[in-house]
Amino acid sequence: MFKHLFASMNELLDEVMAQYPSADGNKRRELEEKWQALKTMSDQCIEEWLLFEEKMGKFAQKHGAPNAPHAPAAAEQETIGRKNERFIRGQGYYKLHMFREAIDAFKELVKRQPDFNLARMYLAMSYLRHGEPDESYYHFQLLSRLSENIQIKAIAYNAMGCIQAGKRNTDKALEYFNMAYRNDPASIEPLIEAGLCREWKGGLQFPFQSARMEDGAVQGKG
Repeated sequence: MFKHLFASMNELLDEVMAQYPSADGNKRRELEEKWQALKTMSDQCIEEWLLFEEKMGKFAQKHGAPNAPHAPAAAEQETIGRKNERFIRGQGYYKLHMFREAIDAFKELVKRQPDFNLARMYLAMSYLRHGEPDESYYHFQLLSRLSENIQIKAIAYNAMGCIQAGKRNTDKALEYFNMAYRNDPASIEPLIEAGLCREWKGGLQFPFQSARMEDGAVQGKG
């Protein structure tokens, strides 16, 4: 249901983006109305998702999440006592692939709470998905130095390896993948990345894996 909705919204947005630069007069006003309608729909999706997430959070806090382990995942422990509306909103933007809005939300949150490592990780990944690898690298580097959470450190090293590989710094990328594996041996992702990186060094193009890294490592580890 949601995939169809966002597919339609994306299709309409693509139309607006393609036609707007050369449009004028009534056509431009028509496109502006379509953009405003899309913005309203997007805001409504975020608000409804926030309300739903809040309701689920209250249930989980009162009764415990059904079929969930009693001890939260290591990464999820970072949110205890800190999972406020801004964090939830940033997560909502991120899941909807609204990375510019996610950056704004998490950037303000990290400014207020510099030691909130999970928020910084979302900020770093938002920069990466938005196409700003240098900003992303800066925050992943901070995480690798400051966080004591082995999962977060492994994700940070893995992401830095992807960024270095994207810049064709293969030896540095392999170094980071190995550091990721040493921090979290249970994760096979760094080994997959390292293998692909070695293939690229032999002449194949390195496939940038940031999206798969985020979807698997972060969602799988809370």
